[in-house]
Formats: sequence, structure tokens, C-alpha cells
Amino acid sequence: MKITVIGGGNVGATTAQRLVDRQLANEVVLVDVIEGLPQGKALDMLEATPVEKTDVKVVGSNGYAETANSDIVVITAGIARKPGMSRDDLMNTNSGIVKSCTAAAVAQSPGAILIVVSNPLDVMAYVAMNVSGFDRHRVIGMAGVLDAARFRTFIAAELNVSVEDVNAFVLGGHGDSMVPLPRYSTVAGIPITELMDKATVDRLVKRTRDGGIEIVNYLKTGSAYYAPSSSTVAMVESIVRDKKRILPCATWLQGEYGLRDTFVGVPVKLGKKGMEEIIQIRLNPDEQAALTKSADEVKGSIAKLKL
Repeated sequence: MKITVIGGGNVGATTAQRLVDRQLANEVVLVDVIEGLPQGKALDMLEATPVEKTDVKVVGSNGYAETANSDIVVITAGIARKPGMSRDDLMNTNSGIVKSCTAAAVAQSPGAILIVVSNPLDVMAYVAMNVSGFDRHRVIGMAGVLDAARFRTFIAAELNVSVEDVNAFVLGGHGDSMVPLPRYSTVAGIPITELMDKATVDRLVKRTRDGGIEIVNYLKTGSAYYAPSSSTVAMVESIVRDKKRILPCATWLQGEYGLRDTFVGVPVKLGKKGMEEIIQIRLNPDEQAALTKSADEVKGSIAKLKL
């Protein structure tokens, strides 16, 4: 197993480190345009392997020859969101970056599975699919795992319970239009709507929706990377180990949930082939309307792209 991570910033480097520490590949390649950056970080990770007892080759590169024949390519490249910047503000700059990275990566690894992390997530996943020409099961966006993790964190803190017992459900686009589903979110199997009042649930939903910008406002000059990298690696692990986990991911819908021709977060089964199945759950009218609105916003952004 060989995995390439494109983008040597905080998200990409932390993702690569977690992949190495968990020994999810025989070789991990870190790519970045800044001379010396991926080489230095890769060497540092490699020198940690004796301590961590992980036999993984770690390579840093400014080009793509070293990425040849990768099984999975994780795309994190792009500028980070700054205070006052919406996800849509990122779109024009990052679409060009993701377009060039995808083209270079798939030329070397035409059989790879692509996991897109760059923002605005749903639109960048479309860029990667459009440029690569891959079938939809091989292009997946990381968003729902992160959004659900944030929701789980806030639920656990509110109720003073272990995060291990909390499961949360989030659909829709990654950002202001995400659709957390409280009635499908549980603590030890108990719906959170039975454990807290509507005002509390609504407050946690709002904090989940604003989770990314909350961290941006604290950091001032950066954005989240610990939770995004953990969420990405959870997806990689399900693919590498063919675990068939059901995880919320951005995928290209073709009629599922009554939606077509857009990337949006829904529960999917992840295995060795990538996105192996879209799980369709029954939504009430309000939930369906929110999901449709979210999907329409993504579709509107996609329509503005100049590829």
C-alpha cells in the first residue's frame, strides 16, 4: 500500500504523520511546492519511526514522480481560510490549485482513490472528479466525519459523558449549509432529543455548523488541522483495511435523496474499492428541505467554476 498526501501544510503533514504512526501504508509520500518543506517534514517523520516502531518509508517531494502507483491520494493543498473569509471566498484560488494537483497525481497513479480535503470541500471534490475523469466511487470528500466529530464533542461536553458513547449524524455541504440530524444522534443509543431540550440541541447544532470558523477566529492565521487529519485518516483506514465503515462523506449523487449532479455529504460505505454504497435513510420533510437547499448551494457554486 502506497499513499500520497498532497500539501505539506498543517493538515497534510499531520495526516501523513498519522498514516505513518498507524502504519496504514508501506510508503507515504508528502508533496508540496515549497522547496525543502516536504523533504524536511518527511525526514523528521521517518526518524520517528524507530521510536514508534513503524516500518514505513516516508518520502518528501516537490514533484510527482515519487508518487507513482499510489493506491490512495489525499489532496489537502490550497490556501487556508482566514478570519472574515467565507468558504466561497476560497473557491477560485483553491480550484486552480486542486485542478493542477489532481492532474499531476492521476497521471502518475491512474488507479488511485482520491480523498479531497481542500476547501470549499464539496466544490473541490467536484474539481478533482472532473479533472481526473474517475468514476464517482473513487473520488470522495472528507467533511461529514469532521462535522460529526465536532457535533459528538459538543454533545459529550454538554452531557458530561464519554465521547465513545456518542454518535452523531450530519448530512449536506461542509459549511454554513450543513445539516446536523439530532434525531439520528445518540448517546449509548438514546436520541439526544430525549436527553436535552430543543434550545440546547439548537445551540449545539449552531456551534457544529460554525465549528471551523470558531477555530479560525482563535488561531487568527490558520485553521483546524488536528481533527481534520484524524477524520481523513479514519476514511483512509476504512479503505485500506476494507472495514466497510459507514461514514458521512461528500459523494457525487445521481438520484439518491432526490438529488443529482452535485457533491453533498451523505452516509456511505467505505471499503477497498472506495465509496462502495450510498446509504439512504428516511428524512422528514424539514430535513429533506434542508438537505436539498444545501445541495443546491453546492450546485450553484459548481456552476460558477471555470475549469
